[in-house]
Amino acid sequence: MIIEKAHVVTVSGDEYPDGHIVIDGDRVTAVGPGPAPPAHAAAHDGERIDGTGCLATPGLINTHHHLYQWASQGLAVDGTLFEWLTALYRPWSRMDAEVVAGAASAGLGWLAKSGCTTSTDHHYLFPKGRGDLFAAEVEAAREIGVRFHPCRGSMDRGESQGGLPPDEVVEDLDTILTETEAAIDRYHDPSPGSMLRVAVAPCSPFSVTRELLLESAELARGKGVRLHTHLAETLDEEEHTAEQFGMTPAEYMESIGWLGPDVWLAHCVHLHDADVKRLAETRTGTAHCPSSNARLGAGIARVSHLLAEGAAVGLGVDGPASAELVPLAGELRQAIYMQRARYGPTALTARQALEMATLGGARCLGRDDELGSLEPGKLADIALWRLDGFHAAVDDPVVAFAFGPTPPLERLLVGGRAVVDGDTLVTVPQDEVARRGADAHRRLMKLAEEVL
Repeated sequence: MIIEKAHVVTVSGDEYPDGHIVIDGDRVTAVGPGPAPPAHAAAHDGERIDGTGCLATPGLINTHHHLYQWASQGLAVDGTLFEWLTALYRPWSRMDAEVVAGAASAGLGWLAKSGCTTSTDHHYLFPKGRGDLFAAEVEAAREIGVRFHPCRGSMDRGESQGGLPPDEVVEDLDTILTETEAAIDRYHDPSPGSMLRVAVAPCSPFSVTRELLLESAELARGKGVRLHTHLAETLDEEEHTAEQFGMTPAEYMESIGWLGPDVWLAHCVHLHDADVKRLAETRTGTAHCPSSNARLGAGIARVSHLLAEGAAVGLGVDGPASAELVPLAGELRQAIYMQRARYGPTALTARQALEMATLGGARCLGRDDELGSLEPGKLADIALWRLDGFHAAVDDPVVAFAFGPTPPLERLLVGGRAVVDGDTLVTVPQDEVARRGADAHRRLMKLAEEVL
């Protein structure tokens, strides 16, 4: 496949206003200005895409999500994080594999339509006797055709132990470790070009025990997989951590070995200066979720400070129940606007936001050798955006893309395979995927009547 006449943004370096990308199999083999060199063109008898009027970027990477929450959108819309969680834990306790399958299918389809080629998912709630929830989302990702990094989450600290979640939605330590190891052994694929990698992800400092965090880190490092959790999302969490441990959330995590190049943390809204420096020094990643942080009134993360210190920062949409129907591409504008609202008009540029959404996310996931930029040898995960309509009034296509509403997606390639074509999901009928999500919502609400 050859893409020509597009404005190509490599992210790692050059931009080519009239550039080409050559793809062989699942890899990029050439990127540069003008048409593809004759030698490359002669060697390819596959599809040639006319990118006139389009912006070509690396596929976007979603570094934090809760796919099951597609089924519980529009609830507790005016609550803080703790109020929102308290309202939703019990309905979530009734979800089953059928709910998760429909929610994951819709959620991943929606992400693909907003330019996402790789998505994580942090699934931390496993009601007993409700089917194989982890398998349901893995199958949904396979069907939609996006690269998937599911995180086997967990909670073992209920209300009776001073945690926030009710006791009936937490698991015991032995079960968590056994099931997490089984998920890694069954699904994790560390090979080059992998479509599926598993991470270990206890939920948050206010819903897990110290023992779970310690043993999860030991398990993950023994298996060679990454670690993920929520951190410093709200002031309530900081107060909780200070009361329980006498430390800030970041200090607590460092004290138990949870900062490092194999860790990325969601949110990191309430960081102190020393925390910012330690995340950068330890090469710990941050998943920035601006819409969710705003929706819950959690605050504005110190993204510009993290970037200035050289920390890895990616973008995430977070769960659909705390950021309804948010497109991943739209999080670039949210990130830019929120940083500027707090720190001034030079706090975050359009190109910095695009880098967070691509190469920054790849760094968080430990895949910047394969993903996040358009370079020979990297995977052909590419988004081709149409900017020849209303967006054409802006001369700089990167500014038009990042500052404006999400433009139509002409083509989305994952490993050279089309997942979106003509702004329509093509791996699974788009209307069917939307229906699955609506059905999952209705099913969960019906099941939730048992506990509400």
